[in-house]
Amino acid sequence: MVRENKEVRVIFGITMVIFGLFLIIPMCFIIRESFSGDAGTGLMYYRNIFGDLGIGKVLWNSVSVSLLSAAITTVLAFCMAYTLNFTKVNKGYKRFIYVISCLPMFLPTVTYGFAIIYALGKQGLITKLFGGKQFFDIYGFPGMMIGFIIYTLPVAFVLINNTMKYIDKKYLVISRTLGDNSLRSFYTAILRPLSGTLAASAIQCFFLSFTDYGIPIAVGGKTEVIATALYKQMLGSIPDFNNGSAIAIMMLLPSIISIALLTWVDRFNVRYKSVSEIDLRDSRARDAGWGIASGVISLFVIGMFATILVLPFVDSWPYSLDFTFQHFSDVFADSELTGVYTNSIFVAFMVAAIGTLFVYAAGLVSIRSNMAKGARKVIDALPLITNTIPGMVLGVAYMLLFSGTTLQNTFALIIICTIIHYFTTPYLMMKGSLEKMDATWETTAKLMGDSWTKTVLHIITPNAVTTLVEVFSYYFVNAMVTISAVVFLVGARTMLLTIKIQELEHYQRYDDIFVLSILILVTNLVVKGVVELIIKRRSEKENGRWKQVTEEAA
Repeated sequence: MVRENKEVRVIFGITMVIFGLFLIIPMCFIIRESFSGDAGTGLMYYRNIFGDLGIGKVLWNSVSVSLLSAAITTVLAFCMAYTLNFTKVNKGYKRFIYVISCLPMFLPTVTYGFAIIYALGKQGLITKLFGGKQFFDIYGFPGMMIGFIIYTLPVAFVLINNTMKYIDKKYLVISRTLGDNSLRSFYTAILRPLSGTLAASAIQCFFLSFTDYGIPIAVGGKTEVIATALYKQMLGSIPDFNNGSAIAIMMLLPSIISIALLTWVDRFNVRYKSVSEIDLRDSRARDAGWGIASGVISLFVIGMFATILVLPFVDSWPYSLDFTFQHFSDVFADSELTGVYTNSIFVAFMVAAIGTLFVYAAGLVSIRSNMAKGARKVIDALPLITNTIPGMVLGVAYMLLFSGTTLQNTFALIIICTIIHYFTTPYLMMKGSLEKMDATWETTAKLMGDSWTKTVLHIITPNAVTTLVEVFSYYFVNAMVTISAVVFLVGARTMLLTIKIQELEHYQRYDDIFVLSILILVTNLVVKGVVELIIKRRSEKENGRWKQVTEEAA
């Protein structure tokens, strides 16, 4: 490699060191702990968890509830995406559906559990609206399933909606011209091209549900799943790190299978060379049917969020329904709670800032440098590895490895863990953006005497601003709502909102829980709004510049 690209080697080396110290070594450590301990070396800890702890039944609970919720979520997300892309319902209504479908991503999963309790419980808001009769017992399988559906709906919707935008509608016309009936046309022109994405949606929803900890801890009741089993082994009254490590390894297996399946189903995606602009035919029945179905789904999601937004303003639900700001005053007057909120903002900002720089640097080395092909492949393999490791497993690995060190219970460890945990999606976003840029920029700059660093700062970075702020937003929002990994890493000084919400449940301080949840929601919406504004203004600026160049050329 040429000397002037010494900075590329430095970035590559730093990236490898970070992943070695904070991903490879922790995972090797937890694997060792699952095989070796005071009782000796071997498979005894795996025999313990399948024998004494009955992990087989726990695994079945996790798999069954995750599979069912993933299938239902994919159907619901398809319905909402179809309404947006293949009906002629009002544009304002479409915007409403889009916003509602994405809303759950701005809250931690543990909040959904408490929202379900106060919406569908015996004294719940929705229960009261329907005469006070509870529809079903919300604890256990039903409650977790509802929570998982709300939690994974945004992920499934974004996947399906993004693919559905690029389905060529002319094939609907061709299918009808060939004499196909409505169902046959629906399958041929829409379902078949979407088959890979639908499968990917179901797999991704399964993976997220299987590895989630927040919802089961709130509404799991007596139905134990693998996430709660792992938590009890590691942070229960009598911790057993060896059995816990074995459970963590068992948690990895479905995750690895899920990611392998995602790679396999990608071959079933249909890719069009171009997408025809064809107006949909008018059909009141179609628009009404899909519009009503999407409206019902949206109302269900709103029902859950209404609980979060209404109860903090009620004096004492359901006994005193007077309007009040007292619960907010109490939270803001509590220095402990405001301190936790400050901690969360600090961690989220640092994760977003450092994570964005880290992802950008890795993407530059992989896509915009003359680094050896093998080295670039190593970087490209990193998101595949991080994507197979659930947050709880990574958190357990950090807890075991860094216990007793200067990093224990520090913000630094929480920030590093969160950056590594959520590395996959930001890296793929950045990689996609860098790949689309002109490949000759570096060569041209080099001929003009500019170094690689100057090219990055003055040419590539200005063109990557939109993606950079999107990555910042992704990291910030996820850092504000994460719970699975950091539950093992926080201490009294480094407490975060999501963990504090779980702690407040033990004292039945639900009003405080919902106030803190609103703070998380508002914070994330403000950050997302600022990011959208930056992207919009930049787009307008670029359009104006292009228009000026076009006019000058004319």
